[in-house]
Amino acid sequence: MQQNTDHHSSTSQQSAPTVRILDYLAILFRHRRLIAGFTLSATILSIIVVLLLPSIYTAKAMILPMEDDKGVMGAMFGQLGGLAGIAGSGLGGPTKADLYMTMLRSETVKDPLIDRFKLMEVYKEKLRVNTYAALDKNVIITTGKKDGVITIAVNDKNPKRAAEMANTYVEELGKLAVRLNMTSAGKNRIYLEERISAARADLTKAEDALKIFQSKNKAVSVTDQAKATIEGVAQLRAQLAAQEVQLSTFLRQFTESSQEVKTTKTMVANLRAQIGKLEGMGGGSSSIPSVGSMPQLGQEYLRLMRDFKIQEMLVELLTKQYEVTKLSEAKDVSPFQILQVAKVPERKSKPARSKVVIKTMIFSLFVSCCLAFAMERVSKMSEPERVRWKSIISRG
Repeated sequence: MQQNTDHHSSTSQQSAPTVRILDYLAILFRHRRLIAGFTLSATILSIIVVLLLPSIYTAKAMILPMEDDKGVMGAMFGQLGGLAGIAGSGLGGPTKADLYMTMLRSETVKDPLIDRFKLMEVYKEKLRVNTYAALDKNVIITTGKKDGVITIAVNDKNPKRAAEMANTYVEELGKLAVRLNMTSAGKNRIYLEERISAARADLTKAEDALKIFQSKNKAVSVTDQAKATIEGVAQLRAQLAAQEVQLSTFLRQFTESSQEVKTTKTMVANLRAQIGKLEGMGGGSSSIPSVGSMPQLGQEYLRLMRDFKIQEMLVELLTKQYEVTKLSEAKDVSPFQILQVAKVPERKSKPARSKVVIKTMIFSLFVSCCLAFAMERVSKMSEPERVRWKSIISRG
């Protein structure tokens, strides 16, 4: 008897899922007209909509930001010391992809495209600011995180116009980069010309003063140790002057709180501290040895020699920097390589009409099935449940 009971219960448990599935299928069968009608209507409507949507074509251009020449320019940069930052302040030095991304999104680049392709008429916009927004929606600019390649993808109803717009983006970016590079290099060249002129005048004065002193005091001689110390101090003084020039350049470009200004100020302070130790400032003893039995004449001679060496090294640094700046100004090529020129797309990129119709059909089928189950559940509500449901609806 117990075995029969167990067998009966196990049979009931196995048949329960089958019964439920059959119940669900029965519900779907009873509401088959609703499901078929709803799905078919939604599918037909989606077909009509996608047929009315215009075909969009996508053209892509790809560029690679590149570094400056590493030949003569790189070698000269390596010899500049503290002044190298001025040459790199323009677009002629190493650049970042996000800089070009910003330039591509600027109105300076967009304006020629809007005028050339009459985009205000194409996008049916009366205001230029709205045309900028419409253009941004149709242009996707991305950069590769690993390779730094910038991709300019232009979407348009006209495939030829899409390709021409993508290539025009690259063309306008190149013009803007060259223009900014030449402007920055030109300003630095003028600034350095003034500094070199003043430094050469100071060098001439220091050289004349040293010659006059030597002609009057021929007996004064300087030890090798003193000469080495003077050259060390002169080199530090020249580096300090170079850093101060760079700091003045950064202050014209950045704020006091910028990292560039803070770093340069720290370097200036460190150089001044080193020079102070060597020259015995702040009550310390100078590391420059005295000269012979005439310390007063010797110290004057060392001072004149130090001034001469400082101006000589400073003129050398400024002259090298001036040559680099002239090379940077003379460059008339855009600092990027074109990896891919945009071609006229042969196939549309969107809308994917078949995918839209299939997704709409599947979604409408799912919704109609859910609606069938909901209607079945409502039809089997008890009277109290109906009253409660009506009250909920009335509150809503």
